[in-house]
Amino acid sequence: MDLIVALLATAGLLLAAGYAQYRIPFHTEGRPRVRLTRGVLLVLGLAVGFVLSASHPDPALQPLLFLAGLGAVHLPAAAILFVKRARGAGRS
Repeated sequence: MDLIVALLATAGLLLAAGYAQYRIPFHTEGRPRVRLTRGVLLVLGLAVGFVLSASHPDPALQPLLFLAGLGAVHLPAAAILFVKRARGAGRS
């Protein structure tokens, strides 16, 4: 049961990460800012994923928790970019 929940959560969070990474260039002005935004999200995601996976005792769930942590960091950005797209907001 834990594995199924972890798989579903990880899949959803990775979809959010993919959406955020895809939409960043549409709402961010300038290539350096796009790279910076993507880089910050990735570094923070890797750090959170590492902490989540290292703190869990079950080695079978550790890779999924790593990916879930990576995706969880992207979730707020994905929500913001979704709202910006729905409103038709331009680059900032």
